[in-house]
Amino acid sequence: MVDWTDLSVGVPVFLAVVAAFAAGAVLIHEVAHRRRIAGRISRFTAAKQQTGTGSSGERTSLLREELTEKLSQIDWAAPFVRVVAVVERLIEQADMRIRATTLLTFCLAFGFLGLAIPIGLGLPAYTWPLGTVAALGPILWVIWCRSRRLKEFEAQLPEALGMLARGLRAGYSLPAALQMVGTEMPPPIGTEFLRVYETQNLGVPMEEALEELGERIPLVDVRFLITAISIQRQTGGDLAEILDKLSYVIRERFKLYGQVKALTAEGRLSGWVLNALPVIVFIVLLSLNPDYVMLLFRDPLGQKMIAIAGAMQIIGALAIRKIVNIKV
Repeated sequence: MVDWTDLSVGVPVFLAVVAAFAAGAVLIHEVAHRRRIAGRISRFTAAKQQTGTGSSGERTSLLREELTEKLSQIDWAAPFVRVVAVVERLIEQADMRIRATTLLTFCLAFGFLGLAIPIGLGLPAYTWPLGTVAALGPILWVIWCRSRRLKEFEAQLPEALGMLARGLRAGYSLPAALQMVGTEMPPPIGTEFLRVYETQNLGVPMEEALEELGERIPLVDVRFLITAISIQRQTGGDLAEILDKLSYVIRERFKLYGQVKALTAEGRLSGWVLNALPVIVFIVLLSLNPDYVMLLFRDPLGQKMIAIAGAMQIIGALAIRKIVNIKV
């Protein structure tokens, strides 16, 4: 069992660090929230500043000075502000209804449980870093949801571009065509196109609304779409024909990607087998002869062998993934 007297200092320190991180996350979120509000007010009063009204400019200046003063008081928290901003971007791209501070709090809670459970069960000290792995669980879940949503959006994009081109040929304006696609297409692409329409309908320039779409959906095809629409609005041209060609290119790329995926199926299957085989053999040996396997965990040389084997396993998995992951 664990000698709890040795943990009388470590556990309180860990709890204090957790509390400090939680308080810091709440403070950072509050500052970031005020910064967003100040940015919105600044954009809202930009038109009045151009007309020469001094009161709006003075209010905006005061807001900026107050925000700068508050940010200067927490210069030490700049790295955490960047972390919260990255997490907020991931959450927005995954279209999840959760705040960044809440997600980071879940990460801290999972990390605490991942550390407390091995200690409570009396497991060896080398199992305690599992808390770090557990702390990454919520972030990995958000990344997985983001990846799935982006794949769904990419699969729906050719059909949406075709519908957008047909709407333009039928006499619709670009905003009306975006609204039609947003109402007719299912999520996530319908939601995003409708959001672009509603954003520009509130007075935001179309180019800015499309740039926000590119930030929410970081795909190369979306960047091509934004560039094509921006150039057409500046220089003119047949936007419907451009969208048809872009849709054709995306469809052909999907066909080529399917062929590459079929040709690399054997390599991917080999990678799964080679990565899963050591784990399966370990589980079988553990069930047949536990004392024989646990010697690796009790002996210092065995622990080093396990660490080296795990590192080589990860390197091999990354190498196989690099070989079979052909970008199209």
